[in-house]
Amino acid sequence: MHEPLPSEARTHDAVVSTGRLPARDTIQQMLQDAYTRFRNGDEGRVADYIPVLASVPRDLFAVCLAGIDGELYAVGDAKHVFTIQSVSKPFVFALVCQAVGLEQARCKLGVNATGMPFDSVIALELSRERLTNPMVNAGAIATTSLVPGETADRKWQFILDGLSRFAGRQLSINEEAYRSEAATNLRNRGIAKLLEGYQRLYFDGLESTDVYTRQCSINITAQDLSVMSATLASGGVNPITGERVVDAVVSKRVLAVLATAGLYELSGEWLFETGLPGKSGVSGGLITVVPGKGGLATFAPPLDEAGNSVRGLQVTRYLSERLALSLFASKPIR
Repeated sequence: MHEPLPSEARTHDAVVSTGRLPARDTIQQMLQDAYTRFRNGDEGRVADYIPVLASVPRDLFAVCLAGIDGELYAVGDAKHVFTIQSVSKPFVFALVCQAVGLEQARCKLGVNATGMPFDSVIALELSRERLTNPMVNAGAIATTSLVPGETADRKWQFILDGLSRFAGRQLSINEEAYRSEAATNLRNRGIAKLLEGYQRLYFDGLESTDVYTRQCSINITAQDLSVMSATLASGGVNPITGERVVDAVVSKRVLAVLATAGLYELSGEWLFETGLPGKSGVSGGLITVVPGKGGLATFAPPLDEAGNSVRGLQVTRYLSERLALSLFASKPIR
């Protein structure tokens, strides 16, 4: 269920943009309040169509925020390791845009929201140009196929290195998760072959699907995801390492696609409620990018019917109001 908006959100002086995060003590207190408020929620179902995910404890919960100034805030299971899954999509899209150019990426991948579930085949069939967007599976597999590299291994290394730069530390693959997903990813393989038939894949279909499966099996923590999100929020510069990962213009375009398609068929509702671009994953990770301010990440495995973390959605709605995060109305609610 949706958390009711505070009555203050309806008043005139609650819709003034501050352009900065609140004070450090306020942030930490608000994260703790959100964690306490939603930690005992029991809605949602842990993903079980990937066998290895079905065994993840449903009570794991973390809320993290990384400011573009490098400040880190965390509550709960912030360093619990889980697989990145679909939250990898915007970061790989950013790396591809940086490598091949924004216009080529848009022409070959598409950027329009489908309004359909993440694994929809109908969305691809209904598109006149057989394009979707990089946040759904068809577009994400096409994005992975466009990654630089003449072999699958080189493409995989490019992705792993790039996501590690976003996180500010060396990441690694979860081999158990990879094997589990590789044994059950028949639908994604079918999507890849369909893309090949429409000449909308730019590398071998089965190999592209395998690299995409590896990409989704990378180990990550909620704290890592907050840093990765803050890197997009700061125009492509990692706030911890100071390294430029992608150009500012790339970050801007990636955030535009996130805002319209990051939460699949619920993206419009999400933007209406939070005023922020975000991305979810079936392992329970959820990122929210606050341009010019920082990156918010949550981890809570139970999902709603669209495949989004229930507690993650609740927390982000709550903090969007109280930490002045919305792009459209960002004065904090006191």
